[in-house]
Amino acid sequence: MSLFAKIRQFNLFMRKAWALSLPYFTSDQKWKARGLLAAIVVLNLASVYMLVLLNSWNRLFYDALQAKNEHVFWVQLGRFTYLAFTFIIIAVYQFYLTQLLELRWRAWMTGHYLQRWLANHAFYQLELARYTGAAGATPDNPDQRIQEDLSLFTSYTISLCMGLLNSVVTLASFIGILWTLSGGFAFSVHGASYNIPGFMVWMALLYCLGGSILTHYIGRPQIRLNFLQQRYEADFRHHMVRVREYSESIALDKGETVERAQLDVRFSSVLSNLLLLIKAQKNLVWFTNFFGQAAVVFPFIVAAPRYFSGAIQLGGLMQIASAFGRVQDSLSWLVNNYSSLAAWRATADRLTSFEEHMVDQAQLQSALNDTNSIAPDRLQTHDLTLALPTGAVLLSGVNLQARAGDSVLVKGPSGSGKSTLFRAFAGIWPFARGRVEQPADAMFIPQRPYFPNGRLRDALAYPLAADHYSDDALRQALDDALLPQLADQLDTQDAWSQKLSGGEQQRLAVARVLLKKPKWIFADEATSALDETAEKHVYEKLLAQVQRAGGAMVSIAHRPTLAALHSKRWTLAPMPGGTATHYRIEESVA
Repeated sequence: MSLFAKIRQFNLFMRKAWALSLPYFTSDQKWKARGLLAAIVVLNLASVYMLVLLNSWNRLFYDALQAKNEHVFWVQLGRFTYLAFTFIIIAVYQFYLTQLLELRWRAWMTGHYLQRWLANHAFYQLELARYTGAAGATPDNPDQRIQEDLSLFTSYTISLCMGLLNSVVTLASFIGILWTLSGGFAFSVHGASYNIPGFMVWMALLYCLGGSILTHYIGRPQIRLNFLQQRYEADFRHHMVRVREYSESIALDKGETVERAQLDVRFSSVLSNLLLLIKAQKNLVWFTNFFGQAAVVFPFIVAAPRYFSGAIQLGGLMQIASAFGRVQDSLSWLVNNYSSLAAWRATADRLTSFEEHMVDQAQLQSALNDTNSIAPDRLQTHDLTLALPTGAVLLSGVNLQARAGDSVLVKGPSGSGKSTLFRAFAGIWPFARGRVEQPADAMFIPQRPYFPNGRLRDALAYPLAADHYSDDALRQALDDALLPQLADQLDTQDAWSQKLSGGEQQRLAVARVLLKKPKWIFADEATSALDETAEKHVYEKLLAQVQRAGGAMVSIAHRPTLAALHSKRWTLAPMPGGTATHYRIEESVA
């Protein structure tokens, strides 16, 4: 890659990083954020001013030592006491306010990203898009990016920016001191005399420029390795969470050995990449330690001839060494912070890619919303076409209608698109074209319902708060769904998705619907784990509910016993001359 291409790439990255950082400082918390930032900047400037005073103190103190001037020695020692105490106070509050800004910034960014991730089904569609087959099509592990990457980004951004500011101010403060103290360097070439003013300044610039260039070439592999390390760590953690979620299924299948092998593979990726990262860091540590140790003696070597000639005193030598150290530290900011910069760059890359995909999903959802509208008393599709994430057409030219009072059974072979049709009805399937008119007051019952961990009453009322319903209403819903044994456990805290059997979970999902009394119900094999008697009882309760409310019910089911409970049938059949995944819908009266 050419130098100009690298510069363009760096500029693009910095614009993206700036776009990530700016929203907090222009948000509803902007004045608190800006006030904290201003206070930290002032404390940084104050700390540099204290260093200037301490540098001046160096000359007076060491000159007193050389002259054996006891009075000045004790005076300067007393002066050092209050200088040091003031510096400590500044350092403590600089640390505290910096940590406070990091905490508030992280809290705001976490809330901001959680809101966007959970809004408009973005969390669902991001996961769905991962199965398109395109490498790197979607960001991996959005949970890790929100939980860990945001924390790292705010921490690194503040520490690096404040460090850079400190270095710039320190350089501006000490470069003049070093220029004045170092004097000129005189030499002769072929009888001609030359004098380089501010010789120590030029030496510091050359020393640090060479160090920065070498640091970049030695340390740049760390950027990619840090990016991969965060991904592998998140993959490993995510798989362990899946083992917890599916613990019963894994135990019944005796899949412990397979899961251990899968975890070992992921952890091996963690360790292998970490070893490469450690080796890359080791190479950089070799150089930075050599660079730092050489910087300790370098100013003494350069200034020694003037000291031994009597041009400067011991105090002047120590002041030159101190000033050179400050200038060298400032110019060596890249050398000293390269590992942190590599980690920050990797974190910012992960967040910017996540941000870009969130924006894309928001646009996709906006387009999807244009295909859906609300109808008070009917479900109707107009020339609806559904595709798989791969682009293959699943259903095309679908024109369906269900009105209040209908009970519709959707049938078809497995994989024909029944559940995808329901997702289109709900307005969450992004690979849809045409129009869908949805009933306003509707609830969907998935085959595998979700229940939050906590009190049973909260799981039953989800996603509304449990205090919307009386205890009598909650118990009645459980009794109607054939779960009377749970009626006295409303305040029991548990992981209900794991404690309850599959059939109990499906009945609890039905109880949730009976509690909320919607006009329309969409049931996607919602009773597949129940016996026929329990299934018939539950369906009669659901149908009675929509009839009382003046709505309708649309069901996906395979058992022929349910056909008698529905008045219409939508059957998915292969499209003549179509592909193996292309289906059409035939309407009939049950």
